[in-house]
Amino acid sequence: MRGQTVSYQGDGLQLSGEAFGDPEAAPVLFFHGGGQSRNAWRGSARQVGEAGFYGIAFDLRGHGESDWAADGDYHVEAFARDVEALLAQFTRRVTLVGASRGGQAALIGGSRHPARIRLIMLADVAPDMPDDGIDGIRQFFAEGARGYDSLDAAADALSRHLDQPRVADPARLARSMRQDDKGRWHWHWDPAAGNDEFLHPPSENEAVLAAAARVTSPLVMVRAELSHLVNDTNTARFKTLAPHLDVLTAPGAGHMFTADRNDAFAAQLLAQLARYPEEPVG
Repeated sequence: MRGQTVSYQGDGLQLSGEAFGDPEAAPVLFFHGGGQSRNAWRGSARQVGEAGFYGIAFDLRGHGESDWAADGDYHVEAFARDVEALLAQFTRRVTLVGASRGGQAALIGGSRHPARIRLIMLADVAPDMPDDGIDGIRQFFAEGARGYDSLDAAADALSRHLDQPRVADPARLARSMRQDDKGRWHWHWDPAAGNDEFLHPPSENEAVLAAAARVTSPLVMVRAELSHLVNDTNTARFKTLAPHLDVLTAPGAGHMFTADRNDAFAAQLLAQLARYPEEPVG
């Protein structure tokens, strides 16, 4: 199945995505982690499209082909407002799927509109994530802002800082990068998105805690077995705040596991969708 490029209105900007399936089918929206792009979820979006849903893998604000924030706002609440804006554009209940930053946005934004949500499914997202666990992400953004001499160097950075297997064919990264006039490679995101003020400030965890306490929609979290951010303690806190949370495990996986485990994740997602039949909006 071939995807179609689509554009939807976010909170004051345009969000670009790749859509699979019938636009009249039940929507399943995918949101990647910080510093990634919709490519991280393309495989899962395609599989749900082939299963009869309308799967859309979105570029977050400031990433990929989506608009950069004119006001420079990349706090987690800004990403959540984009999710809220998307929900208003569908006539059927929406399933939200998100990893890392995209998962936080899905949880926060989705928790405010239970009448529009069918299911929220998170990939390794929980409150109270340890601040030192974000150091690799901070280093990735800082290094990415300077650019890379080669695609091999970019592949090394992904593996080193984001706790994921090294890309077997670095040439595949070219679709997620651009080359400047000096030949250096840069990721398709606004460097401002990696400013320290946006990477795990206290307000971020406060927003996630509030959302966890507020959410009433069906909620599933797939925990990466080898995650350095989600652990027994913060998973238990999540369960205390949202007793209906279901926790699954991705064996042998690190935090940013969705980029190379789309098939396994899509199978889990489809199984969860079968558990929660669609209800009318409202």
